[in-house]
Amino acid sequence: MPRFMGFVRMEEGVGTPPQSLFEAMDAYIAEQAAKGVFLDGGGLYGTEDAVNFVVRQGEVTRVDGPYAEAKEVVGGWAIMQYDTLEEAVADQQVFAELHAKHWPEVTVISTMRQISTGPEAPGE
Repeated sequence: MPRFMGFVRMEEGVGTPPQSLFEAMDAYIAEQAAKGVFLDGGGLYGTEDAVNFVVRQGEVTRVDGPYAEAKEVVGGWAIMQYDTLEEAVADQQVFAELHAKHWPEVTVISTMRQISTGPEAPGE
């Protein structure tokens, strides 16, 4: 069964999501977990304590947050499994619509990508 990683990106420093979004997400995640779709996930704190290791031309450099140049940051993630890509895409849209309904003043980019288990192409 294909697994997917979903994540949301948003502008940093937009504040805490409204309680109604937390409640809607709790219900949505509980439903997805009961169906065996939601495997794991959670929200992420801001980049104030983030650490990046940049590899450039064979050299490793450590860069500590916060990152003033960052326009968007990953705010949350999830690992899910579906029978088909179509089911994954449909559920990702439901997830995005929850954000549109409960936090309309914030621009959120909801992304879903299939998790690779080897050198094969997606969907194999």
